[in-house]
Amino acid sequence: MTVMSDLFDYDAELRLHNEVFRTAARVGSGDQVLDVGCGTGQSTREAARAAVTGSALGVDLSAPMLERARRLSDDQGLANITYLQADAQVHRFPPTSFDLCISRFGTMFFADPVAAFTNIGRALRPAARLVLLVWQERDRNEWSTAIRQSLTAAPATPRGPDPFSLADPTVTQGILTAAGFTEVDFTGVHEPVHYGPDSATAFDAVLRLWEFKDLLADLDAAAAEQARTRLRTTLDAHNTDGGVYFDSRAWLVTARRPH
Repeated sequence: MTVMSDLFDYDAELRLHNEVFRTAARVGSGDQVLDVGCGTGQSTREAARAAVTGSALGVDLSAPMLERARRLSDDQGLANITYLQADAQVHRFPPTSFDLCISRFGTMFFADPVAAFTNIGRALRPAARLVLLVWQERDRNEWSTAIRQSLTAAPATPRGPDPFSLADPTVTQGILTAAGFTEVDFTGVHEPVHYGPDSATAFDAVLRLWEFKDLLADLDAAAAEQARTRLRTTLDAHNTDGGVYFDSRAWLVTARRPH
């Protein structure tokens, strides 16, 4: 079993992004909300609070994250919320059941994005909205480029899930249009990510991220220690009075099901 403290704190990292996302979601009081890639459920809980006569369903692949999500929801007394461990690409959701689908950085890892968004679309009612946050290109996200450069001199090559797979608006619009969505729109979001109150905390946090753990795993012991030293230096350089921050850019993507 994964120890809860071993989970990366995406909610702290994305605090400023989440404020933008919550405003854009505009959850209605009676909405039935689907949250794809909900993680530990912050966005699901916020949707449930807004949907006072509706409900929110959070879906994720990670059992440890969902365990934390359920515990937090219980602690906060949210009765109109449910979590489901499932693959949103293929799970058979009840058709035309949701008024809104939200996802905060949870849709970039689909093996077949057209099929995945088509499947999600079937679960949405006519005129239902889709609201996503996705990363822009890697070279516009200092959190990835600076940390990666501190850990390895190798060029960035895709390996495993790609957090930047929906970075190109033309590609993403094509995916959503092919999946049956209309009114696809992109708004740039320029906010820093936060890795902790100090560089020591940030060091521990960064090494919980799979992208960077994989880089260290490829190095021998001596090279790995040198990489850790460079990482500490990079984090020290980004340490401010308010914590450790790295620049980032994302897209807020909105779309709609046809009427």
